[in-house]
Amino acid sequence: MRNLKKLMIFIMILVMTMVQVVGVTKNNVYAIPNVNKGTPVKIGVFFDNSNAMFISILKQNLERIGKENEKEVEFTFFDAKDNQSVQNESIEKALKEDFDLFIISIITPNLKNVEGTLIKIQRKNIPIILNPDPAEDIIKFFSYYPKLVVIGADYEQSGTIQGKILVNEWNSNKKLLDKNRDNILQYVMLKGRIGSPLTSLRTKHCILALREAGIKTEEIASYNCEWLQDCAENSIESVFFKYGNKIEAIISNNDSMAIGAVEALQKYGYNKGNIESTIPVVGIDGMPAAKDLIEKGFMAGTVAVEPKDLAEALYSIGMNLASGKSALENTNYKFDDTGFTVHLTYKEFIK
Repeated sequence: MRNLKKLMIFIMILVMTMVQVVGVTKNNVYAIPNVNKGTPVKIGVFFDNSNAMFISILKQNLERIGKENEKEVEFTFFDAKDNQSVQNESIEKALKEDFDLFIISIITPNLKNVEGTLIKIQRKNIPIILNPDPAEDIIKFFSYYPKLVVIGADYEQSGTIQGKILVNEWNSNKKLLDKNRDNILQYVMLKGRIGSPLTSLRTKHCILALREAGIKTEEIASYNCEWLQDCAENSIESVFFKYGNKIEAIISNNDSMAIGAVEALQKYGYNKGNIESTIPVVGIDGMPAAKDLIEKGFMAGTVAVEPKDLAEALYSIGMNLASGKSALENTNYKFDDTGFTVHLTYKEFIK
């Protein structure tokens, strides 16, 4: 009987110990994050397309942070090449490994294309940073998850600043810009990924800024180029061949497409430094190649959130999440009204 009691006590202690190590809920088993173990925090970074201009520079900055803090953090990078199925597969494989945090650039705007994978992440209780802001349905799906942070930028602000750059161009050089003297700014719009909040907000608020400044606008053509330089270059070549001197500005949702637009215009002899044969091209991101074109007078301006600043935010907030701390502890970041979203601010870059 005494031996039986000893056995029962041993079993109870064993069960209590297991409960402390693994949190058990009705449906899920939650592993405690892999921290304070004397080894670096392991962060899986799932890019939508690491060949994209902004993403490639962001990756370089995260790699730099990893080297500078090799005892503290270890980044592992995954490239979906703009394919949500590939990204889902990478995430689900990573779930079988010992990661402390996932940073994910979700590709699809459609929740059903990623919902199953997101549920598996939550069941493993892995902290998540989403960058950039995903579609609204995905935000709503995730909004109750206590280990979620969204880190993006004020995309409305980026469009507004971009519009103000064109307002200044119009007011300063209207005689040159208003080629047909109709007092209307005729423009071509180069859009990013279909369904992305970045695309809709940047597009909408750029045009609103122009109209609020009293400038009438007319869209000649619009192309969804999915952030890609080659698509933008081909699209502007095509539209220029058709409309030529009717184009008075080119508005691009990012710098990569803006650079493609400049390269297309230069094939026709435009945007090579002569103000009389320059069509204002504006972008967003503040990429080095775009800044170089702006300094040379080949591009009107861009709106920048530096990849370095984003990388620092992902690192500092990510380390807090992975360590079980308050996400914004010992940082200068602030959540917006959602309580889980941090938006970095944009700055104008012109010559």
